Amino acid sequence: TYARCRSLASALERRGIGRGDTVAVMLPNIPPMYEAHFGVPMCGAVLNSLNTRLDPEAIAFMLKHGEAKLLIADREFSAVVEKALALLESKPFVVDVDDPEYAGPGRHLGETDYESFLATGDPQFSWRWPQDEWDAIALNYTSGTTGDPKGVVYHHRGAYLNAICNIVTWSMP
Repeated sequence: TYARCRSLASALERRGIGRGDTVAVMLPNIPPMYEAHFGVPMCGAVLNSLNTRLDPEAIAFMLKHGEAKLLIADREFSAVVEKALALLESKPFVVDVDDPEYAGPGRHLGETDYESFLATGDPQFSWRWPQDEWDAIALNYTSGTTGDPKGVVYHHRGAYLNAICNIVTWSMP
């Protein structure tokens, strides 16, 4: 919900995350992934959605190269995340997500869980617009099949233009 996205933005800001900082997520398509797509930009940070099918070496590369300050990761991917974190000298702050729909193996690796982290935020947080339309909104990586993954920065202007293009292309009223 809107209040949960605002709580996430506030919790990130209280953690020292702000304009231009990278927040990585390793999540399936569950509510915290949706909330991250709104909450991370609401505090000015950049969202780096990690491909859940990649190996620990690629994930570690992306976390280091993207300078992730915080990682939100589902327990489902803890085996890969744990190995990736072991490869890093400087580790991001880790927030665990425990998806109730996932019944498989996995463990918590972080300093806190997602719901507790959200509770540190303000659901009435007064989020801010980007300072500039060229501010980054997302950091995406290639899979790295031909070498190290390549990072691409996506900006607010590009996201806006893509949304408008979709409206026109789909002939939405």
